[in-house]
Amino acid sequence: MILSKDVDFYNENGYLLVKGVFSSDEVENMKNAVDSIIDRASKAELDRNHTWQGSYLPQEELKQLVLKGYHDVHYHAASFTKAVVHPNMVAILSKLIGPNVQLHHSKMLVKPPEKGAAFPMHQDYPYFPHTQHSMLAASVAIDDADMENGCLHVVPKSHKQGPIEHLGSHHLDHEKYPIEMGTPCPAQAGDVLFFNYLTIHGSDINRSQRMRRNVLFQYRDPADLPAENVHVNWGQGLMVCGENPAFREYKPEYVLS
Repeated sequence: MILSKDVDFYNENGYLLVKGVFSSDEVENMKNAVDSIIDRASKAELDRNHTWQGSYLPQEELKQLVLKGYHDVHYHAASFTKAVVHPNMVAILSKLIGPNVQLHHSKMLVKPPEKGAAFPMHQDYPYFPHTQHSMLAASVAIDDADMENGCLHVVPKSHKQGPIEHLGSHHLDHEKYPIEMGTPCPAQAGDVLFFNYLTIHGSDINRSQRMRRNVLFQYRDPADLPAENVHVNWGQGLMVCGENPAFREYKPEYVLS
């Protein structure tokens, strides 16, 4: 799927957009699964607005914006389980991370038409810091994403700065790091944007009349240990390719009711 020059580009710039990773049929299955999750969450009265709070937008404007987001989507629909370990994904991940790749978590993000909330610029590092920084995100476009409906922006080479101090809600100062400073990464449905968790990124409001759905998988080298015991969830630990060099027993720290 990718060449050595693509790996060099990722290592140098901290991101890589790969076209056509998923077929139109696979995208359609994931699109239907996303819509079904939202419907089931609503019927279970577990629907939530995950719009980021903070000073990056006036409060009156924030109140009008909506962001749908749910974690561990591969526990909700098999189409995401298949996507996590898709041969095309494995072929790419094994070159960007190495022969051993492990899933950290998955989630879906949906920006409704005309009022889909923005993501202020940030690094993913503060949410789940690791010691070797192998962690990357694979953002799967379920709908075509462009400037009008809030495609992702990345700041090339920003991963080389290492961890940057974030504000309380885990985003960067919007005056120092506006979304406009990033390089837009328009994507068609089925494309995947890979970026290191130290790469500064964000996305603008969906001002279009189109939905912007995407699914995000976070992967790491299993030898890359967490710096803090945070963001531990059901999806963590699944081997995508290779093997875990350190044997350990995965036991849940919760009780099912």
